[in-house]
Amino acid sequence: MKLVLVRHGQSQWNLENRFTGWVDVDLTEQGVKEAREAGERLSKYKFDAAFTSGLMRAQKTLDLILEVTGQTDIPVTKNLALNERDYGDLAGLNKAETAEKHGADQVHIWRRSYDVKPPNGESLKDTYERVIPYFQENIQPELKSGKTVLVVAHGNSLRSLIMYIEGLSSEEILKRELGTGQPIEYEFDENLNLIS
Repeated sequence: MKLVLVRHGQSQWNLENRFTGWVDVDLTEQGVKEAREAGERLSKYKFDAAFTSGLMRAQKTLDLILEVTGQTDIPVTKNLALNERDYGDLAGLNKAETAEKHGADQVHIWRRSYDVKPPNGESLKDTYERVIPYFQENIQPELKSGKTVLVVAHGNSLRSLIMYIEGLSSEEILKRELGTGQPIEYEFDENLNLIS
Protein backbone atom coordinates (compact mmCIF):
# COMPACT_ATOMS: atom_id res chain seq x y z
CA MET A 1 0.00 0.00 0.00
CA LYS A 2 1.57 3.20 -1.16
CA LEU A 3 0.68 6.85 -0.70
CA VAL A 4 2.42 9.63 -2.61
CA LEU A 5 2.03 13.28 -1.55
CA VAL A 6 2.99 16.14 -3.85
CA ARG A 7 2.82 19.85 -3.12
CA HIS A 8 1.65 21.76 -6.21
CA GLY A 9 4.24 23.33 -8.50
CA GLN A 10 5.27 26.95 -8.01
CA SER A 11 2.28 29.30 -8.23
CA GLN A 12 2.29 32.92 -9.36
CA TRP A 13 1.98 34.07 -5.74
CA ASN A 14 4.75 31.72 -4.56
CA LEU A 15 6.92 33.55 -7.09
CA GLU A 16 5.70 36.95 -5.86
CA ASN A 17 6.18 35.94 -2.18
CA ARG A 18 2.51 36.50 -1.34
CA PHE A 19 0.24 34.75 1.15
CA THR A 20 -2.06 32.67 -1.03
CA GLY A 21 -4.33 30.44 1.05
CA TRP A 22 -7.69 29.87 -0.66
CA VAL A 23 -7.11 32.41 -3.45
CA ASP A 24 -7.21 30.49 -6.75
CA VAL A 25 -3.85 31.35 -8.31
CA ASP A 26 -2.39 29.61 -11.39
CA LEU A 27 0.98 27.88 -11.83
CA THR A 28 3.99 29.73 -13.26
CA GLU A 29 6.02 28.26 -16.14
CA GLN A 30 8.41 27.00 -13.46
CA GLY A 31 5.44 25.40 -11.66
CA VAL A 32 4.41 23.58 -14.84
CA LYS A 33 7.99 22.34 -15.22
CA GLU A 34 8.06 21.14 -11.58
CA ALA A 35 4.77 19.26 -12.09
CA ARG A 36 6.10 17.54 -15.22
CA GLU A 37 9.33 16.61 -13.40
CA ALA A 38 7.28 15.15 -10.55
CA GLY A 39 5.39 13.10 -13.14
CA GLU A 40 8.69 11.77 -14.52
CA ARG A 41 9.82 10.81 -11.02
CA LEU A 42 6.51 9.05 -10.39
CA SER A 43 6.29 7.18 -13.70
CA LYS A 44 7.32 3.95 -11.88
CA TYR A 45 3.97 3.97 -10.05
CA LYS A 46 0.64 2.65 -11.24
CA PHE A 47 -1.84 4.83 -9.36
CA ASP A 48 -5.33 3.54 -8.61
CA ALA A 49 -6.84 6.82 -7.38
CA ALA A 50 -5.90 10.47 -6.94
CA PHE A 51 -7.13 13.22 -4.61
CA THR A 52 -6.64 16.96 -4.84
CA SER A 53 -7.98 20.22 -3.44
CA GLY A 54 -10.55 22.61 -4.87
CA LEU A 55 -7.80 24.95 -6.07
CA MET A 56 -6.47 25.27 -9.62
CA ARG A 57 -2.74 25.14 -8.77
CA ALA A 58 -3.09 21.69 -7.19
CA GLN A 59 -5.52 20.41 -9.84
CA LYS A 60 -3.23 21.52 -12.70
CA THR A 61 -0.22 19.92 -11.02
CA LEU A 62 -2.17 16.66 -10.69
CA ASP A 63 -3.32 16.83 -14.33
CA LEU A 64 0.27 17.29 -15.51
CA ILE A 65 1.57 14.43 -13.35
CA LEU A 66 -1.13 12.09 -14.69
CA GLU A 67 -0.46 13.24 -18.25
CA VAL A 68 3.29 12.55 -17.94
CA THR A 69 2.71 9.15 -16.31
CA GLY A 70 0.06 8.22 -18.89
CA GLN A 71 -2.61 7.70 -16.22
CA THR A 72 -5.26 10.30 -17.08
CA ASP A 73 -8.00 7.66 -16.80
CA ILE A 74 -7.79 7.03 -13.03
CA PRO A 75 -10.53 8.31 -10.68
CA VAL A 76 -9.78 11.82 -9.36
CA THR A 77 -11.57 13.27 -6.34
CA LYS A 78 -11.49 17.03 -5.71
CA ASN A 79 -12.42 18.31 -2.26
CA LEU A 80 -12.11 21.61 -0.38
CA ALA A 81 -10.98 19.66 2.70
CA LEU A 82 -7.55 19.38 1.03
CA ASN A 83 -7.30 23.13 0.36
CA GLU A 84 -4.41 25.20 1.64
CA ARG A 85 -4.73 26.83 5.03
CA ASP A 86 -6.91 29.96 4.79
CA TYR A 87 -4.67 32.97 5.44
CA GLY A 88 -7.65 35.28 5.99
CA ASP A 89 -6.76 38.97 5.90
CA LEU A 90 -3.16 38.18 4.91
CA ALA A 91 -4.19 36.63 1.56
CA GLY A 92 -2.62 38.51 -1.32
CA LEU A 93 -0.20 40.46 0.87
CA ASN A 94 3.53 40.34 0.21
CA LYS A 95 5.24 38.43 3.04
CA ALA A 96 8.21 40.81 3.31
CA GLU A 97 6.00 43.93 3.33
CA THR A 98 3.72 42.31 5.92
CA ALA A 99 6.79 41.61 8.10
CA GLU A 100 7.79 45.29 7.81
CA LYS A 101 4.30 46.40 8.81
CA HIS A 102 3.55 43.93 11.64
CA GLY A 103 7.08 42.86 12.60
CA ALA A 104 8.98 39.75 11.51
CA ASP A 105 8.22 37.99 14.81
CA GLN A 106 4.45 38.44 14.42
CA VAL A 107 4.49 37.20 10.81
CA HIS A 108 6.63 34.22 11.87
CA ILE A 109 4.02 33.39 14.55
CA TRP A 110 1.18 33.61 12.01
CA ARG A 111 3.05 31.46 9.51
CA ARG A 112 4.77 28.94 11.73
CA SER A 113 2.90 28.45 14.98
CA TYR A 114 0.58 25.50 15.26
CA ASP A 115 -2.50 27.08 16.84
CA VAL A 116 -2.29 30.86 16.22
CA LYS A 117 -4.62 32.09 13.46
CA PRO A 118 -3.84 35.04 11.24
CA PRO A 119 -6.67 37.63 11.33
CA ASN A 120 -9.85 35.97 9.97
CA GLY A 121 -7.86 32.92 8.86
CA GLU A 122 -7.00 29.37 9.93
CA SER A 123 -4.18 28.03 12.10
CA LEU A 124 -2.35 24.84 11.11
CA LYS A 125 -4.39 23.17 13.87
CA ASP A 126 -7.63 24.23 12.11
CA THR A 127 -6.26 22.88 8.83
CA TYR A 128 -5.33 19.58 10.53
CA GLU A 129 -8.85 19.29 11.97
CA ARG A 130 -10.27 19.68 8.44
CA VAL A 131 -7.78 17.47 6.55
CA ILE A 132 -7.44 14.45 8.85
CA PRO A 133 -11.14 13.44 9.10
CA TYR A 134 -11.30 13.66 5.30
CA PHE A 135 -8.18 11.49 5.01
CA GLN A 136 -9.58 8.93 7.48
CA GLU A 137 -12.97 8.70 5.76
CA ASN A 138 -11.95 8.87 2.10
CA ILE A 139 -8.28 8.05 1.53
CA GLN A 140 -7.45 5.48 4.22
CA PRO A 141 -10.13 3.03 2.94
CA GLU A 142 -8.49 3.19 -0.52
CA LEU A 143 -5.10 2.40 1.03
CA LYS A 144 -6.58 -0.40 3.17
CA SER A 145 -7.94 -2.04 0.04
CA GLY A 146 -4.38 -2.21 -1.31
CA LYS A 147 -4.50 0.75 -3.67
CA THR A 148 -1.69 3.11 -4.59
CA VAL A 149 -2.96 6.64 -4.00
CA LEU A 150 -1.67 10.04 -5.14
CA VAL A 151 -2.56 13.22 -3.21
CA VAL A 152 -1.66 16.58 -4.75
CA ALA A 153 -2.35 19.47 -2.40
CA HIS A 154 -0.68 22.35 -0.53
CA GLY A 155 2.07 23.07 1.96
CA ASN A 156 -0.15 23.15 5.03
CA SER A 157 -2.75 20.53 4.09
CA LEU A 158 0.16 18.17 3.36
CA ARG A 159 1.92 19.19 6.60
CA SER A 160 -1.25 18.08 8.40
CA LEU A 161 -1.14 14.69 6.66
CA ILE A 162 2.58 14.26 7.34
CA MET A 163 2.07 15.13 11.01
CA TYR A 164 -0.66 12.48 11.25
CA ILE A 165 1.10 9.75 9.22
CA GLU A 166 4.52 10.18 10.85
CA GLY A 167 3.15 10.87 14.35
CA LEU A 168 5.00 14.19 14.63
CA SER A 169 4.49 16.75 17.38
CA SER A 170 3.23 20.26 16.65
CA GLU A 171 6.82 21.49 17.14
CA GLU A 172 8.34 18.89 14.79
CA ILE A 173 5.92 19.52 11.92
CA LEU A 174 6.61 23.27 11.92
CA LYS A 175 10.25 22.56 11.02
CA ARG A 176 9.27 20.52 7.96
CA GLU A 177 9.70 22.38 4.68
CA LEU A 178 7.91 21.02 1.61
CA GLY A 179 9.35 21.91 -1.78
CA THR A 180 6.97 22.62 -4.65
CA GLY A 181 6.58 19.63 -6.96
CA GLN A 182 8.63 17.31 -4.70
CA PRO A 183 7.00 13.87 -4.18
CA ILE A 184 6.98 12.29 -0.72
CA GLU A 185 6.44 8.52 -0.82
CA TYR A 186 5.02 6.34 1.98
CA GLU A 187 4.59 2.59 2.19
CA PHE A 188 2.24 0.92 4.69
CA ASP A 189 1.49 -2.63 5.82
CA GLU A 190 -2.04 -4.06 5.67
CA ASN A 191 -2.88 -2.43 9.04
CA LEU A 192 -1.72 0.96 7.73
CA ASN A 193 1.37 0.95 9.92
CA LEU A 194 4.12 3.01 8.28
CA ILE A 195 6.89 0.82 6.80
CA SER A 196 8.94 3.45 5.00
